[in-house]
Amino acid sequence: MLVAVYYNNKDIRVEDFPMPEIGEEEVLLKVMASGICENDVLEWYRLPKAPCVLGHEATGTISQTGKKVTNFKVGDRVFIAHHIPCNTCVHCQKNHHTACETIHNTNYYPGGFSQYIKIPKINVQCGIYKLPDDMTFEEGTFIEPLACVIKGQRLANIQKNDTVLIIGSGISGILHTQLAKFKGAKKVVVADINQHHRELAIQFGADHAFEAEEKLSKKIKALNDGFLADKVIVCTGAISAVTLAANCVEKGGTILFFAVPEPTVKIPLSINQFWRNEITIQTSYGAAPNDLEEALKILSTKKLNVKDMITHRLPLRETQEGYQLMINREEPLKIILEPNNSNL
Repeated sequence: MLVAVYYNNKDIRVEDFPMPEIGEEEVLLKVMASGICENDVLEWYRLPKAPCVLGHEATGTISQTGKKVTNFKVGDRVFIAHHIPCNTCVHCQKNHHTACETIHNTNYYPGGFSQYIKIPKINVQCGIYKLPDDMTFEEGTFIEPLACVIKGQRLANIQKNDTVLIIGSGISGILHTQLAKFKGAKKVVVADINQHHRELAIQFGADHAFEAEEKLSKKIKALNDGFLADKVIVCTGAISAVTLAANCVEKGGTILFFAVPEPTVKIPLSINQFWRNEITIQTSYGAAPNDLEEALKILSTKKLNVKDMITHRLPLRETQEGYQLMINREEPLKIILEPNNSNL
């Protein structure tokens, strides 16, 4: 079978791997669609594990089941969660599933950027989600990224009638925009340095889209009765976004760091500003099982427009081209690899 092996952002090789052999409690998935995530092109995040096979937004059909697998059958259309928490440790019991040691040590093999993947026992037990008949494989690839957004907004405690500022209008920023509107936010404002991205934000439901610059706080006050944003969601690792977020959050508000700079970067912030104004700094990483279930439920309503977020569909042999499109970021939103689509 064909597999796209990641060495670095400019060196992704399509290689031939043996077909995985499954055990009696495992499943073999024929991958029909797998999205390239924004995190897949962060070299500081990916290089330490290279060479490796990435791809964690995989959907497809079950092509083989182990003899002890009874809850799924060949032909089932499914999404597969890649990391699975134990659901029993102290972190899971406190609803911090992404702090669980098990979730950081589980995965399917070899990765979503391949024609077939082997689904281990723990994933079969807790990480396979059947797709509704009217949900395409491509739409199903949004389950994991939307689940991450759901978790972030839950931790940030997004409320109805909140004014929400989203800094960064890439894939996650657009999903945050759509979800905040879906959840009933009063105003959703998007800030980005790229005009095309600002236009996309409006297209996908933002009430306002402004350039990410120093005057942003004044613009927010002008449209929000003199108040800043109740919640600020940072969807870019740019250092300037940190200062911008701090200057645009209302007293008693929350800044959610959904994206962060690389580990070597230190952020110079005065804690006095947050202390005096009772501002909460919140982080969010990954998604928990309940977030994946909610994402599937919300996508099933068709009230979030993910179909039009897909700008490119590529065969596995063009994974390198997909990465370059993601890195350039001028035109694309979501790039979908279709490893078994003979029409591509």
